[in-house]
Amino acid sequence: MSVITSLRPRRGRNVELFLLIFAVGIVVLSYVAVEVATHDAIPANLATQGGGLLAIALAVHLVLRFTASYADPLLLPIATLLNGLGLVMIHRIDIAHGDSLGEGSALRQLTWSALGVAIAIAMILWLRDHRTLRRYTFLAGVAGVVLLLLPLVPVLGHEVYGARIWIKLGPFTFQPGEVAKIALAVFFAGYLVRTRDVLSISGRRVLGLTLPRGRDLGPIGAMWLLSLAVLFFQKDLGSALLFFGLFVAMLYVATERIGWIAIGLTLAAAGAVLAYQLFAHLQVRVLLWLHPFSAQAAEVSDQLARGLMGMAAGGMLGTGLGRGRPDITYFAESDFIIASFGEELGMVGLFAILFLYILLVERGLRTAIGVRDGFGKLLAAGLSFSVALQCFVVVGGVTRVIPLTGLTMPFLSAGGSSLLANWTLVALLLRISDQARQPIADAVVQDRVDAR
Repeated sequence: MSVITSLRPRRGRNVELFLLIFAVGIVVLSYVAVEVATHDAIPANLATQGGGLLAIALAVHLVLRFTASYADPLLLPIATLLNGLGLVMIHRIDIAHGDSLGEGSALRQLTWSALGVAIAIAMILWLRDHRTLRRYTFLAGVAGVVLLLLPLVPVLGHEVYGARIWIKLGPFTFQPGEVAKIALAVFFAGYLVRTRDVLSISGRRVLGLTLPRGRDLGPIGAMWLLSLAVLFFQKDLGSALLFFGLFVAMLYVATERIGWIAIGLTLAAAGAVLAYQLFAHLQVRVLLWLHPFSAQAAEVSDQLARGLMGMAAGGMLGTGLGRGRPDITYFAESDFIIASFGEELGMVGLFAILFLYILLVERGLRTAIGVRDGFGKLLAAGLSFSVALQCFVVVGGVTRVIPLTGLTMPFLSAGGSSLLANWTLVALLLRISDQARQPIADAVVQDRVDAR
């Protein structure tokens, strides 16, 4: 007589601990390589720097071990490694600019990293069930729109290099659009869970595609207009692409209809043509994209040309950490940090970094597949796609696949707004993955405890 027993999946916390130590080890070795190449000596504060990064990572690990023990074991090590590599490259560029550790951007980035991890821990402890966020669907939508509009407020808004996407409070600047993408993802997930049946109703077939009914086109039309408004008033092409692409992707996941993608691509193309005709700064971006080495482009900006030449100098294996000249490119620590890695780590190293992002997105999508509620599926898929789309837009701009947009690379680029938002995004994925990987019996018990 055979006995059937339920298979309990491994929690993965020990695997996560091992990978965290491995990730911190890679960061520490990279830091040593930079110091040896630039100062010809091993840094005296190596134990302090490495121990501090390990302590930050272990703090999240311990919280997960006791409050979300089934969370995906790869998400935290990947985020830690990317964040640490970003700190190393920013420090390396500070050295090239003649700034010490206390004077440059690296110390500020480390401070923002610690704050981002603290917010992630607070999110995991506060949000015991991701489905709680569904109660705040429309509040999240209002918050997302308000955050997008904040830079337009005369006193708060702050324009940097033609884009009005910042708010300034005394000496501090913040980019609210980074937080808006998370709020809007929560809103889209809650909204589409309620309306996906209506949006999935068949319409007419055109060229082999089943298109939605005309009355159901309101949501995507509203998002198209909102994206154009962001592009028109804030002159921010990257955010407009990100928000509209996020909504179309989540709409497709909710309805499983290719017709929505066709409509989204058509509207995106129409918006791009319209924006090109109306906005001079977008025409400049297209000029730099198509002819970066021309005399006409050089009169405007040679940033893209310098970045391309830096990556070409790196070749297949790179010049080595600390041995290149990434500082020649403007904003090498933020907008063009991918070009900085491409120069010093080469194409092989850059592909390894991109593979980490692919793995991060894959684990998020796996979480979306595994979680049992529709809201969690849409939220995890939306958050994962936002990372994928942002990486494509940034890397595509630096490598001339698409025009430059001004977005920052998640975890790598210098900037507190991006770090806080992306650590919050990882915390949400960790919380959702905890329920996705829980055995059904444990999930039922947890639901009863939460109900009390």
